[in-house]
Parts: sequence; structure tokens; C-alpha cells
Amino acid sequence: MFEALSEQFESAWKKLRGQDKISDANITEALREVRRALLEADVNLDVVKGFVADVKEKAQGAGVVSGVRPDQQFIKIVYDELVETMGETNVPLADAENKPTVVLMAGLQGTGKTTATAKLALHLRKQDRSALLVATDVYRPAAIDQLLTLGKQINVPVFEIGADANPVEIARQGLAKAREDGVDTVIIDTAGRLQIDTDMMAELAQIKEVTQPDEVLLVVDAMTGQEAATLTRTFHDEIGITGAILTKMDGDSRGGAALSVRRISGQPIKFIGVGEKVEALQPFYPDRMASRILGMGDVLTLVEKAQEEVDIADAEKLQEKILTAKFDFNDFLKQTRLMKNMGSLAGIMKLIPGMGNKLSSDQLQQGEQQLKRCEAMINSMTMEERQNPEVLSGSPSRRRRVAKGAGYAEKEVSKLVTDFQRMRTMMQQMGQGNMGLPGFDGGFPGMGGGNPMAGDSNPFGGGQRPGWRGAPGSQQKKKKQKKKKGFGSL
Repeated sequence: MFEALSEQFESAWKKLRGQDKISDANITEALREVRRALLEADVNLDVVKGFVADVKEKAQGAGVVSGVRPDQQFIKIVYDELVETMGETNVPLADAENKPTVVLMAGLQGTGKTTATAKLALHLRKQDRSALLVATDVYRPAAIDQLLTLGKQINVPVFEIGADANPVEIARQGLAKAREDGVDTVIIDTAGRLQIDTDMMAELAQIKEVTQPDEVLLVVDAMTGQEAATLTRTFHDEIGITGAILTKMDGDSRGGAALSVRRISGQPIKFIGVGEKVEALQPFYPDRMASRILGMGDVLTLVEKAQEEVDIADAEKLQEKILTAKFDFNDFLKQTRLMKNMGSLAGIMKLIPGMGNKLSSDQLQQGEQQLKRCEAMINSMTMEERQNPEVLSGSPSRRRRVAKGAGYAEKEVSKLVTDFQRMRTMMQQMGQGNMGLPGFDGGFPGMGGGNPMAGDSNPFGGGQRPGWRGAPGSQQKKKKQKKKKGFGSL
């Protein structure tokens, strides 16, 4: 997401590095790079012109701040303008006083509207708001069946009366059913079309008139770029929408849709779809998205993801195990699976400040593979070996058996065990306050100790750990490694 745009912006900052102040002369080249970046990201031309003009005006009028480099100051100006362009603040979903809250989903065919409907219901359920899905798409084959399957998957009821019924009547009866059952929110999945047509708009208008929705959300494919903004404006002019959901954001490296929709259509982006799973729906925060675009990470979203997955009681037990050096392979396996539930390794790294542009796609992919290798080897262990890694250290026959069961060489199992024991010692020392994070370059078990922050070509490969401060005799190297930040500390 936004990978191409982030790389282009990086070129703009380079134009100002080494300068002692922002001036008309040195800002021209940087603005040219910004303009090129936005155009290549398929941002609407009018939005690009306005964006560049505003950045230029603010940059020229920016006073020199002591201790702040011109490129840093320019980044802050671009960041503020990105936030303003995308809507400044998050616009939450409506929550009507007179229940149920009615949400009408609209959009063209193939944008992921039915899936987005289920994703939204799951999002509401996490907020302790009950939902009823209403299936009014009687035109697309198996559309009703798809919604029924998704509803069953997320444990949310679906109202449908067959593919032969009138969509307007289905919506009316569905709303009546929700009122009867005391449901908090009704989400109406309407039919999509291959293109905007009179019949489609007329049917949507009738459903809207019958249900009087509190929200009319347009589901738009982010990969259509600036066309998404044009589509949103057209729907708003014809029907009157209250916001948009951008789907397939995880597959869009450009970002033109996110940067164009609000400015062109006047309607806010309320949610973004970042994957195929029903859990992959996020509220849209312009400030967080601007931070991601500029490679600054998104700590708040990362924390929210973790909070959804982490059980407080489990976390306390884990902390106690770490402090007493009883952290075992079962705990490690549980933590890696928890991370998987939060998303891909690449997705998580992009949310960590400073990491988004430090690791290449190949490195992140290799990291994913290494985690799978570790999991395969742990799954090949007995319960005793998982709970007491020490028994593997002193038994070559056990390591050979684990290696054979996992399909890897014995030396890889040996390396996993050795790395794990080192990591466990390090975690205990950190928990007791005996060592700091800077300088640690330990890496995950089985992944070696490369340091992406220091420019290593492979953060997941084998190698020594020159910065691992818990190792005997490593104190002499502490000063040399002080400024390094290790991937393993994450």
C-alpha cells in the first residue's frame, strides 16, 4: 500500500538534504518530484495542482526552526497537506438514537461490496453493536448465498426472502425484522452493476426512500485510482452518499484513490479494506494514512491490532515466564501465530516507524519463510522438547528426529535451539532492566542476527551477533554498537 508513492516522495526529500534553508531555488526541484509522485500515483490532476500550490505557498512562508533541517521541515509541510487533502479527521459510522441505525451499501459490481458488508458487520460486533445483514442483490448469481455464507462465518444473521422477490420489498421487510428483534444496526447489501445506469440508480433511490438510511456508503475499488473519486462524486450527485469504503487497498501501491476521493467528491472515506479476510477492515484516519505514505509508520494502528489479539491474562503469564527464563517453544509458537493474526510480516513492519523503507520486499518475504520454517521445526518436537528446549541441546538424536520430521537439516534445528536460548536470556535481562534495547541485534530464533537498520543485505539470514549485549565478552563492543537498533528487539 502506497509503496510506489512513498519511494517517489523519498526522492523529493533528497533534493533538500544538505541545504541550510528552504528557498525558492531549492524548493522548485523538490516540488517537481512531489508533482511527479502524485501524478504517477494516479491522483486527480486538479488535486495535484492544488496540492503542489498549497505546499509551495506554505513552504515559502515557513520560518526557519532552530535544529530542524530543511528536508524535515518540508516533510512536515507535505504531511499536513496530505492530512488536509484526505479529510483531516476520522469520520465514524453513524449511531442513530432511534434504533436501528440503517446503513445502505452501494457500488458497482466487482468492488467487493458484499464482502465489505460482512466486514462492516464484524467491525460493529467488535464494538458490541448487533447487526442484521439484508440481502437485496437478486441479480448477481449466488450473491445471496455469498452473504449467507459470510454471515454464518462471522455469526451475524442474514435476512433474505429469495431471489424472486423485489429488492425494495426485501429491504422494507428486513428493516421491520430488525426493529422487531431490537437489532442495533441494519446493513443493506444492494445490487451492483457493471456500470452506472438509470435502472440501478432508480432502484437505489427507491430502497433509500423506503429505509431512510442514516448512512449511504459507496464501496469503491481503490485500484481504479482517480476514477474512484469521479465515481464517488457521480453517486453522490445522483443518490446522495455519506461516505466511501475503499477496498483492495492492500493491492494498490499507488494511492491515487485515497488522495482524490475527499477532495473531488466532498465525501469522507470512512473505512478501507486491506485484505480478503473478513477481519481486514480498518477505520480510515487521514493522519495515520499520511504517516504511512511518508514512511513514518503507524504506531496507533499497530497497537490497536495488538489489543484485538492479546489477552491481558495471557500477557501477564507471559511476562512472568520471561522474567523467570521459562519462556518456551509453545510460547514462541503462540506469539508468532498471534502476529500472523495481526497480518503479514510486511504489513506489520510498514506500521513500525523507520522500518517501512528499510526492508525490501524480498527481505520481508524471506522473513515470512523463515517464520514458517521455525514453526515447522517446532511442530515436529515432542511436548517435552517444546517445554524444555535444553533437552534438545544435549541430544543429537532428538535434533535429528526433529529435523527429519520437519524436512530440514539437523544444523538448522541446532541453530533454532541455540538462537532461542540466547533470545530467552536476552528477554530475561531486558525484563530485569539489565540491558537496553539499543545495540541488541539478536534476531528471532533461527533467523540470524542481521541488522536492517545498519544496512545489512539480509536481516533474516545467518551470521554473528556483534551487537548482542547479553553475550559474555560483548561489553567491549558496546560503544561501537550503541547507535544501532536491532530488528530482533521488535
